[in-house]
Amino acid sequence: MVTIRLTNSKTRRKEDFRPIDSSNVRMYVCGPTVYDRAHLGNARPVVVFDVLNRLLRHVYGEGHVTYVRNFTDVDDKINAEALRRQKAGVPGTLEELIHGRTEETIAWYHADMDALGALRPDHEPRATEYIGQMVAMTQGLIASGHAYAVEGHVLFRVRSYKDYGKLSGRSVDDMIAGARVEVAPYKEDPMDFVLWKPSSGEEPGWDSPWGKGRPGWHIECSAMSHELLGESFDIHGGGLDLQFPHHENEIAQSACAHPHGDFAHYWLHNEMLQVEGKKMSKSLGNFFTVRDLLDQGIPGEVIRFVFLMTHYRSPMDWTAEKARQAEATLRKWRAATAEVAASAPLVSVIEALADDLNTAGALAALHVAAGEGDWAGLKASAVLLGLLEPAMGSWSSAPDVDLSAQTQRLIDLRAAAMASKDFSAVDALKAALVTAGVEVRMSKAGIELVPGPDFDPAKLEALQ
Repeated sequence: MVTIRLTNSKTRRKEDFRPIDSSNVRMYVCGPTVYDRAHLGNARPVVVFDVLNRLLRHVYGEGHVTYVRNFTDVDDKINAEALRRQKAGVPGTLEELIHGRTEETIAWYHADMDALGALRPDHEPRATEYIGQMVAMTQGLIASGHAYAVEGHVLFRVRSYKDYGKLSGRSVDDMIAGARVEVAPYKEDPMDFVLWKPSSGEEPGWDSPWGKGRPGWHIECSAMSHELLGESFDIHGGGLDLQFPHHENEIAQSACAHPHGDFAHYWLHNEMLQVEGKKMSKSLGNFFTVRDLLDQGIPGEVIRFVFLMTHYRSPMDWTAEKARQAEATLRKWRAATAEVAASAPLVSVIEALADDLNTAGALAALHVAAGEGDWAGLKASAVLLGLLEPAMGSWSSAPDVDLSAQTQRLIDLRAAAMASKDFSAVDALKAALVTAGVEVRMSKAGIELVPGPDFDPAKLEALQ
C-alpha cells in the first residue's frame, strides 16, 4: 500500500500517515460561515482537501473514508446581514430572513464548489442541527471545572488546559500581549473564550441552563466532529488563518471534554491566497468571489488547475497569466484524451500526491506523460486530481470554424519553401495564425490548425 506523508502542524514535521482504522479513515475540515458568496480564498481549502479526500479514497478504498465539512449557520455576521436586509425593507421576521439567507448561501456555495470539481463531503452538518450536543459538551466542561457560567455567558478557562498554545506555538502570556482579545468584566482571564452567549429578543437563540442564547463559534466544530467522527479521528484541516484561535480553542475544549480521546491526530493547514502578488482586499479592488470568475467566463476547471499549480503550504498567487496557461493546457489535454480510455493513475502522480499533497509535482508528471504521449495514464491521473472529468469539460469545445483554406495555404507555402529554402513566408503566416489564436501543429505527416483558447475570428478574417 502507498505510504502517504503529511506535514502535521501539531508536530511541525512531515510524518507517515497511519490511520486509526484503515477501514474508516476520518477527516474533518472547517467549512464556511454562510452569510455571503465564497471568495477565491475560501475556495482554496475546498480544493486542497478535496484532493486529499480523493487520494485517501484511492489508497484506502472508496467506502473506507468519512469526510465531514460543516456549515456555520449561526453567527453574528449572518445576524448582521439579515438585520441589514430587514432595514432595507425585505419582508419577513429576522428569524425568517436569517433562515432564508443561510439556505440561499448554502445553495450558492454548493453550486460554486461543484463548478470547481469538488466532491461533496460524506457529511455536511449545520451548526443549528447540533445545538443539543453543544449544550451537553458545555455542561460537561463546567462540571469538570474547565468552564464557568456568568451573566448568561459560559466561558472556557484557558489556563485549565496545560497544552494550550502548542498548535500555534505560542504561550498564553505571549498571546495576550500580541493578540486582540475581547475584554469583558465577566471574564476571569482575558484569554478565556466564549462557549455560550445570551441572545437578545431579535437574535436567534435556544433554551439552555444559562438562559436563551446561542453557541460560540469554537464549540460548534468540537461538538459536530465528536458526534460524527468520535473522540479520536485522523485528520483535521482548514486554512492557516484558523490555526489560532479557532483550532487552538477546538483542541482545548475537546481534549478537556473527552480526556480519554486524542481528538485529531494530524492537523493540516493551507496557506493564504494573493491576487497578482498582493493580498486580496476590497480596498485594492482585487477582491472577487468564485462566482465572479465563473461569470467572467473562466471555467471552474481552470480555477482548480491554477490552485493545483502551487503547493498547499505555500502562499498562492492568482494571476490572469496562470489562468491563461491553465486553460491552454487543459484544452490540449482534453482534445488529446477525448477518445482515450483511462488506464490506472501514473505511479509518478501517486508518489507526488503521497508526498504531502505535492500537486505541483503531480501536474509536472502529467506534462511529462503528455510529452511521451501516454494519454491513457494522463487521463486517469488527471481524473484523480479532479480534472478532465466529463461533467467539467463542455467549456473546452473548440469553436466551429473552417480552417481548411489557411491549412492548404500553409501546405503550399511550405512545399515552395522546401524547394527554395526560403521559409520567411511560412514563418510570417504561422506568426499571423498564432496572433489570431490558432495553434499551428506541423509535422512530417502534415499540418493541422486548431482554434486555441484565444481564438479571434476577426484577426483570422484579416488573413484572407
